[in-house]
Order: sequence, then C-alpha cells, then structure tokens
Amino acid sequence: MKLLSKKTISAVLGMATMGALLFTSCAGGSSSKKSESSDDVIKMGILHSLSGTMAISEVSLKDVAMMAIDEINADGGILGKQIEPVIVDPASDWDMFAEKAKELLAKDKVDVTFGCWTSVSRKSVLPVYEEYKGLLFYQVQYEGQEQSPNIIYTGATPNQQLIPAAEYLMSEDGGDYKKFYLLGTDYVFPRTANLILKNYLLAMGVPAANIIEEYTPFHHQDYQTIVSKIKKFAAEGDACVLSTINGDSNVPFYKEFANQGLSASTCPIMAFSVAEDELRAMDTEFLTGHLAAWNYYESIKTPENFKFVEKFKKYCESKGLPGGIDRVTDDPIHWTYTAVYLYKKAVEKAGTTDVEKVIEALSGLEYQSPGGLVKMDAANHHLAKPVLIGEIRADGQFDIISETEGLINPEPFSQYAKQDIAQN
Repeated sequence: MKLLSKKTISAVLGMATMGALLFTSCAGGSSSKKSESSDDVIKMGILHSLSGTMAISEVSLKDVAMMAIDEINADGGILGKQIEPVIVDPASDWDMFAEKAKELLAKDKVDVTFGCWTSVSRKSVLPVYEEYKGLLFYQVQYEGQEQSPNIIYTGATPNQQLIPAAEYLMSEDGGDYKKFYLLGTDYVFPRTANLILKNYLLAMGVPAANIIEEYTPFHHQDYQTIVSKIKKFAAEGDACVLSTINGDSNVPFYKEFANQGLSASTCPIMAFSVAEDELRAMDTEFLTGHLAAWNYYESIKTPENFKFVEKFKKYCESKGLPGGIDRVTDDPIHWTYTAVYLYKKAVEKAGTTDVEKVIEALSGLEYQSPGGLVKMDAANHHLAKPVLIGEIRADGQFDIISETEGLINPEPFSQYAKQDIAQN
C-alpha cells in the first residue's frame, strides 16, 4: 500500500528552503573547532533523563547506546580506541540539560554526545554545543525549523512524520477523516507540530471549525474533561485525534479515552510520541487499532531487524535491566543505535574524532540500519528515511499498514510553519 502518491512525493521533495541554504553557507564558514583528544579512549556523552516525567521514554535510549558501545568495544573500538561512556541524568529538568551539557564538554571533554528527547531540552543545549564546538546526535522526531552546525538529527522532520500521517488519515485507505482534534503537551514540539498540521489541513480544504487545538502541561494526569470534549467533537463521526502528548501523560489519556467509550473505530488517535517502549507501561487492551506515525517499528520483517531486536532483548536480560528479555525496540531506540554506528563510520572515514572533520565525513554517508538503508543529507544534517504508519496490536506491537516507496528526503524547514498561513 502506498502512503503518498508520486505526485505528492514529488511536491514534498521539491520544497526548497532558504534556511537550508543559509545553514550550509554558515556551517562551511566555521573556523573554530574542538581539538582531537590525545587520550587512548573516545569519550561518548549520554545526556538522557533517567528520572522524572521523561524517563519512561529516555532510559531506553541510554540502554541501547550502551549496547552499541559494548558491541563496538568488543569489536576493537573505533580507530583502535575503546569508547568510554560518560552518563549524566538531567532528570527531565530542561535547565539542567544545559548544565549537564556544559559539564560533558568543559569538564569531561567528551568527543561526542547522544542525547535529549524533548525539543525544549535540545534547544536548551544547542547554544552550549555551538559555543564549545561540540557534537550532539539528536535521535528523536521533532518539529523542524532548526539546523545547527553542531547537531546531527537522526529523527524525523515534519515531512517525514507529521504531513504523511495527516495525509493518510484524509485518504480513503486511512478513513477519509474530516475533523481533527490536535492535542499535545505544552512545549515547543507540540506547539510547532500543530501549527504545521493545522496549516496543512487548512491548505487541504479542511474548515477551521473542524480543527480544535489544546494543550496540557508535562505530567498531566486528569484527562476527563478533555476526553469529554473529544467525545462531543466526534459524536457525528469523521473525527480523529492527532496526539503530540509526551511522556507519562499518555497513560492516563488513553485510559480515559477508553473509559468514556471512545475507540479506534469511533475516533482513532494518531500518535507522534507513542511507540512500543511507551506501550510497555500501558494496558494495551484499550489501545488496539489506534495509530502512530514513525520511521521504524520492531515488527519490520528483515533479517537485520530480527537480529537487532533479539540482541537488545538479550542485552537487557544479561545486564539485569528492568523488563529484561521482555524489552522492546522502537523508533527512537533504533535511531539512537543507528546514530552511534553512523558516528563510528564517520570517524573511521575521517580518520579522526575532530568534530569538523567528522561532520564533513557524515555528509552523504549511507548506513544499513536494522530498519533498512538510510542516508545522511549532504547539507542539512538530517537523514533520508521511509515513513511508516502503524496500527497498535493487543500485544503492544504495531502492524505496518502503510509505507512510502523508498526514502523521503528530509526537509527541516516546513512551508506550513509560518504563523500567518492559518489567518488566510
């Protein structure tokens, strides 16, 4: 089943942005750089929330990064050097992210960092990495509208997640939905994502009256009133929810959704921040049939992915990690694992851990990830990748019900992100 028509794909891939051109020019003109470490190890910073509201999602990114590090070290390391992980816990505190980032760069002298989940945490550390000329791999889907010479973005851009998901729901195969409830956590990603989604829907002819937008704070637990509004909104049919709720708030939201008699058949939820790992902490009985848009699922049926899934489960069991053999992989876990190996491949290509030379080596680099071949854009620090729509199964896994043909090139700057479009 095709998610996007050839005409639509051509239009999406043809969107050019001045921001990308300006970024390429600025990045190429940088003269300051982090000097290569003279130690006999390569220091990798891991900057993820291991406590607080985002721990439900971020702990697994630390775990899979450690698995990749152990694999690489067992295979001889990188350029003959062993990787030394430096793990810090910003504890879901956005200001703490900047403090811990500075600690990693100025005190620990890490060569590279893998970290952040929320966009507010990424934006908190961005100026730190630019100031210290460090290198951060950011592994989670996000709202775009950003490029930094010191950040490599392995998660999806809006045209690799948001737009294809909305387009699918509007299609005959996706249910031909006419009404959209945009519900998110109150911070950068959901706000910008919903601006893009709203402007896209308006451009596609959806009346403004058929689009509702609402936000809740991090760790919000009481969704009774909001779900009541959704139920009323969906009473006449043709309605769906586009959810950018993050962290542990997803648990009470889906539970309340079911408590009030709503289901995937009456009002499907298309989630942008719920994957297999979050589903481990949820009662999947009332989640069956709801949707998500990602670029990887554990259920991808390839020998490489079967091997990756098995390795992660056995790693968690052997290390005595919570969940053990029952652990799952998901999109951000996959892109974290891929990011570590992309860094390894780039360092080996450059012959050094010097940040500028590693970034240069990453340009256009291809890698056979567990989920399939991906390619780093030659200019904008993002990955070309496929787009997959998944339907939640009772066992907490996803059936892949739609996917694009080939890789979708990343477009960090969306044409639908302008504030004034919705006013037209």
